[in-house]
Amino acid sequence: MEMTGERTLTVNRATAWAALNDVNLLQTTIPGCESIAASAENEYDLVMNAAIGPVKARFKGRMSLTDVDAPRQYTIRFDGQAGQAGFARGQAKVSLDEQGSQHTLLRYAVTAQVGGRLAQAGSRLIDAAAASMADQFFAGFSNHLSAATTAAPSGRTKLGRWSLLLSFIKRLFKGSKA
Repeated sequence: MEMTGERTLTVNRATAWAALNDVNLLQTTIPGCESIAASAENEYDLVMNAAIGPVKARFKGRMSLTDVDAPRQYTIRFDGQAGQAGFARGQAKVSLDEQGSQHTLLRYAVTAQVGGRLAQAGSRLIDAAAASMADQFFAGFSNHLSAATTAAPSGRTKLGRWSLLLSFIKRLFKGSKA
């Protein structure tokens, strides 16, 4: 599976970068995310519930951030297992481009493989589920950023580093309910 996209965020790049690296924010905005815990520098363990068509699974996996060029870009690599339901692995390249003082263009390019019963759902269903998950994630993420900026007009919002990866993973596995 391959997926690309871009979203305009109504915050400056520093705030967007902080939000994309905030584990707590990502856990609340990624559909089906149970937990995200740091296991080493730029490495995390995660647990997610996902459904693609009739296949529902609880994924346990790891993700890592590589090629970090703060606050411009990074690559998220992920690998998750869900027992007999299957697996997912891949990467998401994320970049942030300033578009003025209070707008940031977030771009992402994802490549992923799924296997097991998940792969039997078919590529069209998987792609639709991934797109739906991405839409859900970005809606929640954008709403949080808007609320945080309204609450802290100085732009000093405490945010973090995980929203993009979680967005991708949720997008890949959670959007099948649509």
